[in-house]
Amino acid sequence: MMLVRPPGVYRPQDDTDLLAEALTEVTLPPRARVLDVGTGTGALAVTAAAAGAAEVTALDVSRRALLAAWVNTRVRRLPVTVHRGDVSSAPPQGPFDLVLANPPYVPWPGGRRRSPRWDAGSDGRAVIDPLCAAVPALLSDRGRFLLVQSSLSGVEATLAALAGAGLAASVVAGRPVPFGPVLRRRARYLEQRGLIAEGQREEELVVIRADRVADAS
Repeated sequence: MMLVRPPGVYRPQDDTDLLAEALTEVTLPPRARVLDVGTGTGALAVTAAAAGAAEVTALDVSRRALLAAWVNTRVRRLPVTVHRGDVSSAPPQGPFDLVLANPPYVPWPGGRRRSPRWDAGSDGRAVIDPLCAAVPALLSDRGRFLLVQSSLSGVEATLAALAGAGLAASVVAGRPVPFGPVLRRRARYLEQRGLIAEGQREEELVVIRADRVADAS
């Protein structure tokens, strides 16, 4: 997929592809409303619209990302609108039948996120945890949530957080991938934290699906 990508906007990679594949396995209801959290270039918003969504909202805190998403969806004449904000402090108006998220999840020891495109605190959960807490309020009665993350940032913790929020959650896809440049530079830190074995230079990307169930409050 050819996409406009200004400097500083996350480039679609293996995690984007894995989440897009999981999206194609979902049957969207008629007139489905979809929210793409942290849209970046809008790659997943494009995929959702192409899959039959009637309305897609592309959400991001970055003005450059929203510009890229606007261009990439507008040239394809897709039913996508862009919205600046995040699901915790400035969520768009729901409910949504499907929420997609490819959040930052790379562990980083600094108190300040070095790069908002991937850094996510010392355990990689600085963005995932608030997202899991906010998503249930955005879902329709039969809504579902698809999230991609690394095994380095606590898959079981994500499943537990979503279950605690009243959603039925499970891992629906996975793919081992070699470390890219960012993780290779941080391999020593990851070893010291016990997040990887000594010499390990591969991570597992997973897609977690969480559904609102009929008897959830």
